[in-house]
Amino acid sequence: MTHPMVIAAVDGSEHSLKALEWARAAAVRHGTGLVVAHVLPDSVQLYAARRSSLHDATEPEDLADPVSERIRALLAAGGPLPSEVRYESLEGSVPEALRSIGAHARMLVMGSRGRGGFAALLLGSNSRAVATSAPCPVVVVAHEARGVEVAAQPSAGRVVLGLHASETPDDVLRFAFTEAAARATTLQVVSAYSVPPSPTTLIDSPFAVIPPEALVGEDENAVPAEREMLRSQSERLAPFRAEYPSVPVEQAAVPGDAAGRLVATSNSAALVVVGRHHPRRHVGSLMIGSVANAVLQHAHGPVAIVPSLSESD
Repeated sequence: MTHPMVIAAVDGSEHSLKALEWARAAAVRHGTGLVVAHVLPDSVQLYAARRSSLHDATEPEDLADPVSERIRALLAAGGPLPSEVRYESLEGSVPEALRSIGAHARMLVMGSRGRGGFAALLLGSNSRAVATSAPCPVVVVAHEARGVEVAAQPSAGRVVLGLHASETPDDVLRFAFTEAAARATTLQVVSAYSVPPSPTTLIDSPFAVIPPEALVGEDENAVPAEREMLRSQSERLAPFRAEYPSVPVEQAAVPGDAAGRLVATSNSAALVVVGRHHPRRHVGSLMIGSVANAVLQHAHGPVAIVPSLSESD
């Protein structure tokens, strides 16, 4: 196929099967193919290496992959399938193998925990490693221990974008608009503005969601910093709203750190989208921005961590 495919990383765990269902629906929405990727366990890889070194002609050339066989059966019994489904059994470490296969993917989808995770952890080490460094957007689908699950339909809810108006790369905005368009849903854009500390600040107060048309006039009740942030949002979003005229956009400005608000909205969002790196970080750094890290660790629903093209290059 000419279009980049959606990749689902599976290991047979319930977390990865939930991610597989999300990826299947995403591939159908975007009209692209689905690659189901399974990194073979170390024991199987060691056996294959030993067999190869001994040149034992009596052993079969292809190793049986019970995970792939189970996945084939599950997909066959499930909902509509993409026009192309391909299965890949990979060798190497999980992060390296998935980074390699994700080089030209539309997105790579994985569960927040695998078979080896401790029950108390919200995010497995492999999920973090891949989200931190993959060359394509990585969608991490939260497991049930995080609380509320989004509605039954995979496309239910709005797409939420965490935006720093002057720093978030265009690739992140385009991914969010594309997802909202594919779902025929609203894109809610959340940005944070700085406020001086005050004993009267209500930390848990709800933020206001403002449609762009409401920004034409001056709101005397708006905090100047909030008003300026909303105007900066509008300027940054303008070319994307022109490119995606069918996507309704809601804008929200919040005091302080946006991470907590993004985590809160993840309870009812179909997807939360954030950029991976702060632009001032070194591109090769394995660290992700503080907002992306907080959302990835604590979100109640699917999170897309989107690199910029310069990072991928």
